[in-house]
Amino acid sequence: MAEQDNWTDALRAELGDALESLHEANGEITVDIAPGSWREAGEKLRDALGFEILIDLCGVDYLEYGQDEWGTDSATNTGFSRGVEAATSGRFTFDDAPEDSNWDGPRFTVVAHLLSLEHNRRVRMRAWLSDEEFPEVESLVDVWASANWFEREAFDLFGILFSGHPDLRRILTDYGFVGHPFRKDFPLIGHVEMRYDAEQARVVYQPVTIEPRVLVPKVIRADHRYSEGEKPGEGAENA
Repeated sequence: MAEQDNWTDALRAELGDALESLHEANGEITVDIAPGSWREAGEKLRDALGFEILIDLCGVDYLEYGQDEWGTDSATNTGFSRGVEAATSGRFTFDDAPEDSNWDGPRFTVVAHLLSLEHNRRVRMRAWLSDEEFPEVESLVDVWASANWFEREAFDLFGILFSGHPDLRRILTDYGFVGHPFRKDFPLIGHVEMRYDAEQARVVYQPVTIEPRVLVPKVIRADHRYSEGEKPGEGAENA
């Protein structure tokens, strides 16, 4: 425990004003960085604390965080979460506040997972971004070259901009794709579809023609119409 305390103290001391908060959970450390100090904090973690490898970088959308579309007493969060009645519980905060609380934090975050081979340590670096339509943070490509494609992916899927990125283009979706598909308000059917036009002899884009639908799985529960241990049909034979 003392070694862990020394390590967190080193993170706080080195990051200084760039550090907004530090969390420890399940043996993992997350440092929340001020968006304006994102690149500066990355350089400090690499040069001063030995985190020479960027394992991953991604975006997160916290829109409607903690809300279920449907609520049920018997289903668990490891399976179908849809039941009979729409859920009315409130949102959860990051620190697992009561269900009747509302999530009032920023919608988007950018998260980087770092590894230090020298110290055999991992740390999660995170920045809470503004609620603008296209939140922006500095690129880490000059700090870790591996951030290049990760940042393009976060831009493509979440619409997060990385200032200073040498080639910020879509990387997974097509050239004519509309929107950012990992945003929670993006429709599952998308906005456009493509088809081959024989007259033009090429692929064309058009508004999506699929009708949206929601499939609710069948949930089998105990039937209150029958006494305990009695199967459906047995009561009718005795009537």
